[in-house]
Amino acid sequence: MQDDIPANQESTLPGLLGTIDTGISKVEAVILAAGVLLMALNTIANVIGRFAFGESLHFAEEINRILIVMITFAGLGYAARHGRHIRMSAVYDAFPVVVRRIMMIIIAFVTSAVMVFLCWFAVRYIHSVYATGRVLPTLDIPIYLMYLWVPIGFTVTAIQYFMTGVKNIVSRDVYLSTHVLDGYDDTETEV
Repeated sequence: MQDDIPANQESTLPGLLGTIDTGISKVEAVILAAGVLLMALNTIANVIGRFAFGESLHFAEEINRILIVMITFAGLGYAARHGRHIRMSAVYDAFPVVVRRIMMIIIAFVTSAVMVFLCWFAVRYIHSVYATGRVLPTLDIPIYLMYLWVPIGFTVTAIQYFMTGVKNIVSRDVYLSTHVLDGYDDTETEV
């Protein structure tokens, strides 16, 4: 099973979908790397402040909350892109390749539609939070801004699953994502 995207992160999808796929891949990589690094730096600075100077950074918890939401929902698209989502495949694996490919097309498009629905629901939730006027106590940032990552993550994931469905339509193989063929590693060992 090939579970890594090419080093240059270029998509194998044709035309505009390939361009969108490549662009999303690069933006996801930057967001996830920056988010994890910022969270680590923020936490380290808070620990140093607490133990070296006897004073915590009052805003550290709020920044980490924002970064956790950002990393979680940016990570949804990343997991879908790399075929790292949870699968229950006992029945699915018993079918021949043609049936599995049809099932994967249906699964990908239904999952994409669910992500669109969740995005719509998240936008409604953000609107309700916006209407309350609540702000983060220390940073004084409106709380709804923190949750803007939720519909962005659902949208990127919906696009990724949609492109997976298209990839399975135009390919003879079964793909878990636009870059990952269906299958299992033979290198797994039992402990």
